[in-house]
Amino acid sequence: SSKKTSAPKPPPSTTPSVTTTAAKATTVAQQILALVNEQRATAGCGALTADDRLDSAAQKFSEDMANRDYFAHTTPEGVTFDQRITAAGYPSPAAENIAKGSTTAAQTMTMWMNSDGHRRNILNCAYKKLGVGLDKSGWYWVQDFGF
Repeated sequence: SSKKTSAPKPPPSTTPSVTTTAAKATTVAQQILALVNEQRATAGCGALTADDRLDSAAQKFSEDMANRDYFAHTTPEGVTFDQRITAAGYPSPAAENIAKGSTTAAQTMTMWMNSDGHRRNILNCAYKKLGVGLDKSGWYWVQDFGF
């Protein structure tokens, strides 16, 4: 009887794919951060880095707005963005952007960049950190910036 041999397996591909940071980002938060940093680079600002505490504050706030059906920087109880960020353990809150309704990171960034106040936050060279939140039930987006 003859023995069956399997053909040798080719080595795994090691060819790197070439894409932009925004295109290869796996989460919406990473997409927003990459898009923000593209805009900041164009404006001559340093890149922001993600911060878990800011991410947590932003995510909780997006969910709270969706769950309780409001859209504002201050909760119905009067808690402000800087109070929420500090409560999440981040010591130096800077600013916040919110958006509602758009379903992609790119769409949301376009809305923010077309609005003076939001654009100023994104392009503020003094800011160093960014947290991003998204509640998909109502498409509530939050950017929390830190010094």
